[in-house]
Amino acid sequence: MEALKNPSVYVGTYEKYNNGNIKGAWVDLTRFSNAEDFEAFCRELHKDEEDPEIMLQDFENFPESFYSESGLDDDIWEFLNLDDDDREMLEAFKECFGHSEGSIRDARDAYFGQFDSDEDMAWDLLEGTGDLNEIPEKLRFYFDIEKYARDLMISDFSESNGYYFSNNW
Repeated sequence: MEALKNPSVYVGTYEKYNNGNIKGAWVDLTRFSNAEDFEAFCRELHKDEEDPEIMLQDFENFPESFYSESGLDDDIWEFLNLDDDDREMLEAFKECFGHSEGSIRDARDAYFGQFDSDEDMAWDLLEGTGDLNEIPEKLRFYFDIEKYARDLMISDFSESNGYYFSNNW
């Protein structure tokens, strides 16, 4: 089977699983706009059972924090409406601060930017705050950006996959 590219879950039922049957289907979550539509689809998928107890047996292409065997976190529907850039940023944010912490709003509030290195981020901060202008041009060569960046990363910022976030969100 070719790998799915959209956020998807494998939907079975507890009854089937407990009886040694993993029959189910991969379901593309982008087909649904809310939990109710998804749940209705799952009940229809397993209409061979009188009252199917849905079991999500696997997931692909979305953060683990939205997934559990017994259901999806309500925030998954907001996540599905994000563009690819915002999805990557949210995944990086959750990697920095814990997979169960924060929403897209929190990630946007904490987001500082994307950079190739801690030093690039530190230079951007110095330029953006105007603090770089406080250092006379002829002395900037002596400024130790590596140590400054290290100190920023110890207390003020976190990074994942080139995404930088303020620790004070």
